[in-house]
Amino acid sequence: MSPPFTDHFGTVAGAYADFRPTYPPPLFDWLAAAAPARQRAWDCATGTGQAAVAMTAHFSEVVASDASASQLAAASPHPRVHYRLAAAESSGLEADSIDLVTVAQALHWLERPLFFAEVERVLRPSGVLAVWSYGIPRLEGEAADALLQHFYADIVGPYWPAEKALVENGYRDLVLPFGSLQTPSFAMDVAWSLEQVLGYCSSWSATARYRAALGQDPIDDLRPALAAAWGEPKTQRCLHWPLTIKASRLGTA
Repeated sequence: MSPPFTDHFGTVAGAYADFRPTYPPPLFDWLAAAAPARQRAWDCATGTGQAAVAMTAHFSEVVASDASASQLAAASPHPRVHYRLAAAESSGLEADSIDLVTVAQALHWLERPLFFAEVERVLRPSGVLAVWSYGIPRLEGEAADALLQHFYADIVGPYWPAEKALVENGYRDLVLPFGSLQTPSFAMDVAWSLEQVLGYCSSWSATARYRAALGQDPIDDLRPALAAAWGEPKTQRCLHWPLTIKASRLGTA
């Protein structure tokens, strides 16, 4: 039996949809090339659908599931993305019906043994499971970056859920259920304004937990400090996130 679902992003779903970075197109090119066919993909724990919508460039149909109704309510609509409210370990999908399963920035929230069993059930022969994550970015400008790192580690740091440790160690201890695939290196790079960076920080689960615990918004203190280091608020600064990706193919050992 699955444990009760904890919605870490229900209160920040709007910020998540507006301020999370988008994944690089070459990642989805590689995923499509690795899949045995391009008929149907399942993006599990889709959040607001960033990865799911991107996969429609390669797959005829994308099923995007999440256990958070709030996240799905804020998801980006697309005619070939079919959103469904479902737990990762009980998707409701037909057996042997999926070419590719993806989990973007969310595997650490799932009950992995149960989820891996569900993946094995729904994948077609030689189907692929691919999971990826990213940590805190590097922000252009030494003073601005130091403030961002301090906010992440020291201000909201104590409010990160324990599951975040899997991301912090770069999936070092993660073992996928089938034979491993070699994966290329990918990264996300954006140029953002001050308000976009603050919005991104607002979307973190730790920020939401800080608000709930203390009854105040830590962004209120971050804003003036980061603004002083930023200069002109509309000036865009570069952010860089390396992606950690692991992939596994059904039927290989």
